[in-house]
Amino acid sequence: MDFTLLIVPGLGDSGKEHWQNYWLNKFENSKKVIQKDWDNPILEDWLHGLSSSIDSIEGPIIIVAHSLAVSLVAHWSKKNTTNKIAGALLVAPADVDSPLHTPEETRNFSPIPLSKLGYPTILVTSANDPYISIEKAVFLAHQWGSTFINVGLKGHLNSESQLQYWEEGQDLLNSLIIKI
Repeated sequence: MDFTLLIVPGLGDSGKEHWQNYWLNKFENSKKVIQKDWDNPILEDWLHGLSSSIDSIEGPIIIVAHSLAVSLVAHWSKKNTTNKIAGALLVAPADVDSPLHTPEETRNFSPIPLSKLGYPTILVTSANDPYISIEKAVFLAHQWGSTFINVGLKGHLNSESQLQYWEEGQDLLNSLIIKI
């Protein structure tokens, strides 16, 4: 399948050692969404950034969203319908509905949409992610119609997790591609 891998970072962007940046360097068919302000996210601005990136791509897209960007994708999907999105890998969602789990600057992404997503998705989290409870991640996966994957005790699946090319994530991406 000929597709573009659309990398969608969360709050603060993906740092140099984040697996999303390793994937950007590895996959020639990848493109990154650039947001106006990575540290003070405004939902409408971020929706515009995601829409602009999607509109600029010819052909099918597989979204690879991390953390706050998972809620962004859910908001975008609720408002937009297009056949361009072939699937999405939704990694380490941040529970923007919970002040216990996420910072105040993410609250404008709440409430998290609970509509079924119109394309195949895999939601991946770890059992000890500080930004979401495992129960909430399972709930979101069920609401969105996503396959749920718990990768064990790996934290927030970000730079601190030291995943580099994150081969396990690449295997999950390949299993998503097979479904499409």
